[in-house]
Amino acid sequence: MQLSSNEHNNFSLERFESMLKTNSILFFDSEEFEEIVHHYLENGKIALAKKATKLGLEQHPSSTNLKLFQIEMFIFENKLDIADELLDELHQLEQSNEEIYIQKANIFSRRDKHKEAISLLEQALEITDDEADVLSLLGMEYLFMEDYVNAKYYFMKCLEEDEEDYSALYNIIYCFEYLEEYEAAIDYLNDFLNKNPYCEVAWHQVGKQYYELKDYKKALAAYDFAIISDDRFIGAYLEKGRVLEKLKRPAEAIESYSITLGLDDPTSYALLRIGKCYEKLGNAEMAIQFYTKCVEEDSLLDKGWIAITDFYIKSKQFQKALYYIEKAINIDGENVHYWKRYAKINNRLNLFEEAEVGFRKALELGNYEIESWLTRGDILINLGEFEAAVNNFNQALEFYPEHAELEYRLSGLYFTLGESDKGAFHLKNALKSEAEYVMIIEELFPQVYEMETVVEIIKQHKNPSL
Repeated sequence: MQLSSNEHNNFSLERFESMLKTNSILFFDSEEFEEIVHHYLENGKIALAKKATKLGLEQHPSSTNLKLFQIEMFIFENKLDIADELLDELHQLEQSNEEIYIQKANIFSRRDKHKEAISLLEQALEITDDEADVLSLLGMEYLFMEDYVNAKYYFMKCLEEDEEDYSALYNIIYCFEYLEEYEAAIDYLNDFLNKNPYCEVAWHQVGKQYYELKDYKKALAAYDFAIISDDRFIGAYLEKGRVLEKLKRPAEAIESYSITLGLDDPTSYALLRIGKCYEKLGNAEMAIQFYTKCVEEDSLLDKGWIAITDFYIKSKQFQKALYYIEKAINIDGENVHYWKRYAKINNRLNLFEEAEVGFRKALELGNYEIESWLTRGDILINLGEFEAAVNNFNQALEFYPEHAELEYRLSGLYFTLGESDKGAFHLKNALKSEAEYVMIIEELFPQVYEMETVVEIIKQHKNPSL
């Protein structure tokens, strides 16, 4: 009785693994070894693949395919010099084997020599029976070079070879999008859909292009066609929900997002968007319910914690907002968006020391917005931390040179600290920039505002002829 191909492969694998367990030596023909190695590589079992290749070459030292497997593993381990040397030896024996050119191109690619890789792949293309594979590799090399025009060309050739190569389709659209050729992408997809009218992936991509063009009604129609083509296509339901939100139809968006919850495990994105839609509809109870589900599903999704916190900030429930943002910070203490909200909430609650910590952390994490520098500095002034406030505003000046609001504050601080020369310097800078903001000194430093020196500088600015 003749074994089927799968049964034969399984039998070879069982024999091979039995041989390894018993340390006995069994004979396999070269094709069996190739199938065994291929199986292990496909399943990520590199150690077993290497073992099978080694034993295979001991029994079949002239097998080109086994040598190519060995070279592939050397490249995987980044042993490029060894792989290169072995390829040169193989090339002397077989100059018409496209796999030699492909692996040589792989080495050039890993060394960032993409033009050389392309040259070899073009040679491989002339002799291969599997053009689609080589065309795809050429497309990827052009992507590495950020040559999106040529990359697009080769991925299009791939799709001509195999209309179900959705990886090539995604790469084509990626190139169109990078080149901001959204209408050209739609034209291309429509041509493709004329031949493949029930391709849900293509309809989905048409919708994305119309979304970028802000033509939401056409985007919605495209997503509907994607769903007709595959009524379990989660991505289409999510994108449809997003479009319905743009069209200010939150109740329908909830329906679309909710369908995805029944098709697979709930995604935090869908839960978040449903919460947002309920908030737009004024249903606070349901909004909070879905925001809570969102952070339970994915506690690392900052948008979920921010949505709950901002909901309570808008409704002026600052203690609840603080509770949730503190939970968020306990999970991710390096998130600048959390610290900004922590600072602002504490400031609203008149917890100034905590607010100062929040603004300081936000600044340390790279949030250099002028508002953060100003608010933190004003808090330090209120706390009587004048030296720290001076340091804060001087750091801010590095990012916002000659900014009037910073200059006025520094002027007031230096006069308060008895450093009148520095105070006068910053006051004159501030007056030159924005004279009408002089009330900052009057509000924050009333005693400084009444100082004779300050009064004289302001008067001199108003009437330079005096």
